[in-house]
Amino acid sequence: MRRPTPTTPVPLKDSQEEADIFRRRAIFSGIIVVIAFCVLVIRYGYLQIIQYETYQTQAESNRVKLQAIAPPRGYIYDRNGILLADNRPVFTAIMNLQDVRDIDDTLKRITPIFQLSDEDISRIKNRIKIANRYDVITLKINLNEEDIARFAEVKFQFSGVDIEVKLARYYPYGELFAHALGYVGRISDKEVTQLDPSIYAGTDLIGKTGIEKYYEKILQGRPGYQHIEANAHGQVLRLLQRTAPTRGDDLTLHLDYGLQKLAQEQLGNRRGAIVAIEPSTGGVLAFVSNPSFDPNPFVNGVPSALYSYWREHPDKPLYNRASQGIYPPGSTIKPFEGMGGLHYGLVDWDFKIRDPGFYHLPGDSHMFRDWKKGGHGIVNLHRAIEISCDTYFYQLSSRMGVDRFHDWMAQFGFGQLTGIDLVNEKSGTLPSIEWKRKALKAPWYLGEMLSVGIGQGYFTATPLQVAMATAIMANKGKHITPHLLKKSEGATPYQIQNAPNGQVQFSGDASQWDLMHAAMRDVVHGRGTAGGLRRGLVGYEIAGKTGTAQVKGIKQGQRYNEKGMEERFLDHAWFMGFAPVNNPQVAVAVLVENGKHGSSTAGPIAKVVFDYVIHNMNHLPVVTTESSTQTTPSPTQDNSAGDE
Repeated sequence: MRRPTPTTPVPLKDSQEEADIFRRRAIFSGIIVVIAFCVLVIRYGYLQIIQYETYQTQAESNRVKLQAIAPPRGYIYDRNGILLADNRPVFTAIMNLQDVRDIDDTLKRITPIFQLSDEDISRIKNRIKIANRYDVITLKINLNEEDIARFAEVKFQFSGVDIEVKLARYYPYGELFAHALGYVGRISDKEVTQLDPSIYAGTDLIGKTGIEKYYEKILQGRPGYQHIEANAHGQVLRLLQRTAPTRGDDLTLHLDYGLQKLAQEQLGNRRGAIVAIEPSTGGVLAFVSNPSFDPNPFVNGVPSALYSYWREHPDKPLYNRASQGIYPPGSTIKPFEGMGGLHYGLVDWDFKIRDPGFYHLPGDSHMFRDWKKGGHGIVNLHRAIEISCDTYFYQLSSRMGVDRFHDWMAQFGFGQLTGIDLVNEKSGTLPSIEWKRKALKAPWYLGEMLSVGIGQGYFTATPLQVAMATAIMANKGKHITPHLLKKSEGATPYQIQNAPNGQVQFSGDASQWDLMHAAMRDVVHGRGTAGGLRRGLVGYEIAGKTGTAQVKGIKQGQRYNEKGMEERFLDHAWFMGFAPVNNPQVAVAVLVENGKHGSSTAGPIAKVVFDYVIHNMNHLPVVTTESSTQTTPSPTQDNSAGDE
């Protein structure tokens, strides 16, 4: 029988020690809990007391959203109150950045719904790059019914994307006033960085050209704001507070709708420009550049294909011929040059020359031809204006010299900006010795002056400049600055800034201006180059001057032959004038590109403009003037000297 193995004795538990261990652990845990609780209380107090306003604002921003309200743009009216630039409501797709989690994914999914182009996507992404997280980005303006219907079906899938009704610019007469009014377009990325966000908050459009850009600050207005309560999905629950926007100031222009429409109709399909100015005020009554374009597509974002079509069209409809078109002014400058000859004492009204049909400088065999083969015989200044004798002005310009010519013609606004309230105006070229040295790095030659003296060569001008100079002539040297704006509460009074003392510095007496007016009158009512215009005139007389600007040069010994010549190489046709002669109410410049003859092409257009202004706008009584009774040839006795 085996003996039992002895076992190790088990020690008795120390209850006191275990109680001490438990007590220590309990105390430590209690301390930890108390510390954690204190930290929690302190943190809670910090958030609730010290950071109360911050978190209240964040919480409130989740519930209450601040939205900018774009101001309605000021209206633009013609002189008779006809609305030329309107605002109309359009449906606009927007994206609120703070409510969109994944912008790239949202844009990818929303593109087929709103049919966004690659150009649209690029524009949107560029705007997002410079926007803050609270901005609202415009996706597409002027949604159609199909766009709205497609989005309505899937709206729940797009948090932060919505459709709003906004006001957009609308031009009811389309291309008729496009070059004068200009247009508004979407704010570019470059413009965003330059604009005051407090003024352009919520606004997508800004003036790009014309009156819209020149008076942008007046037309824009100031935005309003509204606080709305929204749920977690961004849906509007109620309007809490609203501050209405301030609409931009309205503009009333000198332009006359009826005259503008009539003038454009007279040009028809021909390229050209017409500018009519009120001499007493400088107000522009008509401002036509033809062909034109419809500015409305620019408001919503003109399609690339349409813009390319306009830009590449051979007739250049986007080109503002009235204030940017640079042309040789031709013989329209002769009345101004004639006054310069009187001013410098180079000629008087009795000074005569014999015109054999050409002129050449002493010792030079090069012949400068008159427009009339065989010449005009004995000619004085009055007759030279009446029949537009080139040979007379070859001699006068040769004696005057280019620098004196420059200084004199500059007083009529040539070679400089007119100061009209439009953007991107061109100044043309009024040559001088210094100008040629700087521009062409070449000396001046005397023979060049002869071409300049008949409005050719280096001398170029815009139709607007010719119209302004004509108005100054009508005013007997009193300067005017052409302007489109007639009145607006937000615009300062228009200030005449050009010309010393607002008057051409002429050394002769006032009667010399009257004599030049009489010579210009005989261009139409005597035996001048525009004699055909007097037929049908009732109650007033026109003082005018025809002009033909050569497009293609002619070699020495050759004659100009327009038969068989390509249309775009034909001469430009000019007419400038004012009426009535004794009390000028309108000064007009008409240019028809490749119109061949001022008297037969541009002159009749000007006559229609004169008739409208005299009989329709001003409602003058029909009278027969004493001068017309005494000097105007009968209709059967048309002794027109030519068709320049």
